[in-house]
Amino acid sequence: MTPDLPGALRAAIDRELEGVSRKDLAERTARTSAAYRAGGTSAAVIRGPQDALAYALARMPATYAACASVFAEAARMAPGFAPRRLLDAGAGPGAAGWAASEAWPSLATATWLDASPPFLGLAARLAQAGPPALQGAERRRADLTAANPSWPRADLVVVSYALAEIAAERQAQVVAALWAACEGVLALVEPGTPAGFARILAARQALVTAGAALLAPCSHAAACPLTGSDWCHFSVRLPRSRDHRMAKGADVPFEDERFAYLVAARPGVAALARSPRVLAPPRAGKPGIELKLCGPEGLEQRFVGRRDKAAHAIARRLDWGDAWSDG
Repeated sequence: MTPDLPGALRAAIDRELEGVSRKDLAERTARTSAAYRAGGTSAAVIRGPQDALAYALARMPATYAACASVFAEAARMAPGFAPRRLLDAGAGPGAAGWAASEAWPSLATATWLDASPPFLGLAARLAQAGPPALQGAERRRADLTAANPSWPRADLVVVSYALAEIAAERQAQVVAALWAACEGVLALVEPGTPAGFARILAARQALVTAGAALLAPCSHAAACPLTGSDWCHFSVRLPRSRDHRMAKGADVPFEDERFAYLVAARPGVAALARSPRVLAPPRAGKPGIELKLCGPEGLEQRFVGRRDKAAHAIARRLDWGDAWSDG
């Protein structure tokens, strides 16, 4: 999957931008970004349609790119998985749903949960240019932390960039509710920061305890070997449009989005055997390539010399986040 927004989604965003002041959007982007960094939630930060549009212009491309990367790996690990029902918790303007539809054209229905009416409204308008599953998506204004939620069950459950808005002491409750609603695959995506990884790590432990099978990025279900200042995260590069650059006050025509993620599955989902994961950009030199791998035996610094032509050919094709394969 490409990290670029689908053409239909770009066109839908452009239609929303017609007649809208780019200066106003840039100012709204700055205000909402500051509010989120201060701990604000979408329900409080996104106060109207223009706030939602400013957020979508600034953040939807990166959210889509991260989700596309995660879903591509999930689809690779479970090639026979063909979900029909999507539940997107904390859907925002709907980026994850678009990425899921690209990865799994089998999707027939979708449900969006979000506490922000402006987000749900924008997601619905953008979705009219999308596949049928999104065009007919059910919108539910929902507090993810509500006790005993009556969420619909789904083959694919996604929560992207939403756990950060939930108080730490309530995140386990939310993850348990998401897992209860999942009848196939659960995907969690968070910012690629130490705090984002900490949320993923806590969810990982809870899901393993609940009997989930880990598809990615983990190559095992044992305790995570990363300690101290090290954390598991990955990166995807995406292009910035002119409007995107203006909204963010940026000059560079691309953006590197760093993210942490976890894909867990019900035991009945058939999956490929897990392989060691590349946890950092490979370091290539004249003698060979150095790889930081996480495998069943824990962390490993593996050197692949040029003299081992077969292994070196494999290593040359690997990038940060890829799984090591001997064949």
